[in-house]
Amino acid sequence: MNVRRLFAMAYKETLQIWRDPRSLAIALLMPLMQLVLLGYGVSLDIKRVPLCVYDQENSQESRAVVNGFVSSEWFSVSHIIGSESGISDALDRNECIAALVIPADFSRRLASTGSAPVQAVFDATDVNTANIALGYAQGAVAQANAQIATLWAAAHGVRPFMVGQVDLEPGTWFNETLDSKNFIIPGVVAVILALVGAELTSLTISREWERGTMEQLISTPVTAFEVMLGKLIPYFVIGFIDAGFCLVSAVFWFGVPFRGNIGTLLVTTGLFIAVVLGIGYLISVRIRSQLGASQIALVLTMLPTTLLSGFTFPLDQMPAPIRAISLFVYSRYYVTILRSIFLKGSGLSDLWAPALGLSIYASIIIWLAARAFHKSLD
Repeated sequence: MNVRRLFAMAYKETLQIWRDPRSLAIALLMPLMQLVLLGYGVSLDIKRVPLCVYDQENSQESRAVVNGFVSSEWFSVSHIIGSESGISDALDRNECIAALVIPADFSRRLASTGSAPVQAVFDATDVNTANIALGYAQGAVAQANAQIATLWAAAHGVRPFMVGQVDLEPGTWFNETLDSKNFIIPGVVAVILALVGAELTSLTISREWERGTMEQLISTPVTAFEVMLGKLIPYFVIGFIDAGFCLVSAVFWFGVPFRGNIGTLLVTTGLFIAVVLGIGYLISVRIRSQLGASQIALVLTMLPTTLLSGFTFPLDQMPAPIRAISLFVYSRYYVTILRSIFLKGSGLSDLWAPALGLSIYASIIIWLAARAFHKSLD
């Protein structure tokens, strides 16, 4: 390998990037746009669920139940309903996701039997939201029970009698605030690097074919391996610039805690960038159209990274065959590494399994990319 020819090839590719507005937009604008859209648009937190209330009694006890729902950030009363038919209409018009129905004899049954039913109706069109809202409702009822017991004790001048009580003392490690952005943003970094890296390098060889400069490239003494390295080096630098921007934004813009080692992060990020650049280069060698290459790069990076990497859906909840397929998705290893470094402060000794998987993936992809290009017009 001739170092002079290698840097000449890298310089040529850098000039092409600089003169290509499309490549510059992908390299500079796409990371920012994706970070803003995914960082703010994707959230697993569900707060202030719209609640319709049909309180047929409107007593002190029934208001205590409603207060149990709205005293936290779980529910927000959007409509007061005056009839049973209004509940169906409100749910049909998407004015609320949940409806609370309190019967007219609520306080009487509560006083006579010690218990009284209330009904909560949920719009289960979105199953995930309905399940979370159902859990919120159970917590709200528990708060209402405590408030009603306090009201009863105050009215009768006694202290509520309790046979026994179990107190749960929860502890949350690594994401103490249970903020979903701390879980999502590291995955967003992987999505951005995968898409931008593969999109950029998918244009390298196909650009030569479309511009008619492949004959000139083939006639030079530059070897196929030097062509690959020369074309990938500028994108490797751009990849680290984008990675640095995304990682710094994650910490100082979105406030994601960083507890790990910067050296481990740099090494694993370099491996991931090598993988996505190699994939893009392979696509560019096989597809001689820039449009076709970019579309295939989009499919091969965006879909696996968002669906099978653990970024959006937990892998341990997937069927066994799908989990097996996800072992071949390179981004699953990087997403695991990012979350562990950011939130757990894990070192390379703790992350040897995903780091090894990423290293094997990088070695195979670079080997295939090195063998893919031949200095031939065939």
